[in-house]
Amino acid sequence: MNIGKTLFSQVMEFIPWTSFARIVYRYGGDSRVRSLACTEQFRAMAFAQLTYRESLRDIETCLLANQAKLYSMGFHSPVKRSTLADANEGRDWRIWADLAMLLIRRARKLYCNDSFGIDLDNTVYALDATTIDLCLSLFPWAPFRTTKAAVKLHTLLDLRGNIPAFVHISDGKTHEVNVLDILAFEAGAFYVMDRGYLDFSRLFALHQAGAFFVTRAKRGMDARRVCSMPVDRSTGIICDQRISLNGYYISKDYPEQLRRIRFKNPESGKTLVFLTNNTVLPALTIAALYKSRWQVELFFKWIKQHLRIKRFIGNSENAVKTQIWCAVSTYVLIAIVKKELKIDASLYSLLQILSVSVFEKTQLSQAFAGSRLLQDQINFANQLNLFDF
Repeated sequence: MNIGKTLFSQVMEFIPWTSFARIVYRYGGDSRVRSLACTEQFRAMAFAQLTYRESLRDIETCLLANQAKLYSMGFHSPVKRSTLADANEGRDWRIWADLAMLLIRRARKLYCNDSFGIDLDNTVYALDATTIDLCLSLFPWAPFRTTKAAVKLHTLLDLRGNIPAFVHISDGKTHEVNVLDILAFEAGAFYVMDRGYLDFSRLFALHQAGAFFVTRAKRGMDARRVCSMPVDRSTGIICDQRISLNGYYISKDYPEQLRRIRFKNPESGKTLVFLTNNTVLPALTIAALYKSRWQVELFFKWIKQHLRIKRFIGNSENAVKTQIWCAVSTYVLIAIVKKELKIDASLYSLLQILSVSVFEKTQLSQAFAGSRLLQDQINFANQLNLFDF
């Protein structure tokens, strides 16, 4: 029974605290700590994400206003902004990265049977990166341009459930394609990428690992047609070819044949050229796979709108990475809660409910009972008519 427990406490019960304790011990997170243990630090950072707090003073003030409920929420004493700032600056960000990956593994098991719109048994990943702009004078460790700093969030998104399977944080100057060097490719999985990842030596390494890729060809690519497959042009497929790369060095980078599919979008009229190493799937399925890559763009848009990763409460590299990893952990945690409790509502609806009721003492399932109605109301237009005849 959860009677007497706040909603925040019930959400935190989905964290595997025993495994988290081993992570903290691995990095010495609680070594010589007098107050604000790692468990309390994460609770404070998760509270900031769930309630849209944007500064240390916001966190301190809101928690202090509900001081009588802090102990039941897992805080042994009021959270001071200076103590939280020191913890974010000093404690290894890899603690929160490992926690996020622990939650990600759990979430992916829960969502592994979900559909993403394409009848395919293989795991499908969308790979991309987004830039988070920073002030150069405050974040000199993250150079991007002459007058701007930034960090890049490289994400490999599992399209079944939109769970990030891999996240890497770098400075703004790091090119997206470099993340292929640190990815462990999964045999049989599909990796859908845009043209920024078109590096044939790296793609051949992916191919040799037994994985498949779907990307777009760059204009002026030097290649020759080996053979053509019959196609139905009424479906939008213009051609389905096997090609070999020309040129001495590029042919060494990818010495085997590639599949090139030219597709004309019947809606926009735009012609797209796809490259893949898969020779079995129908050409229309390859085009649909690339279209599904848009899910990672929507994921970036969503987290920037609903998580606190655009304004940071610390300026050091460790503090920024701590905040981003805590945001990722919170996102995955809510996804786990949604699946475990079998709630038929969007993550947006759940976050909105939690943002105004984390201190309420009611059962989670009861608190989320109105999320379905909220989802239905969101779909209605709320703009009044300017002229009513």
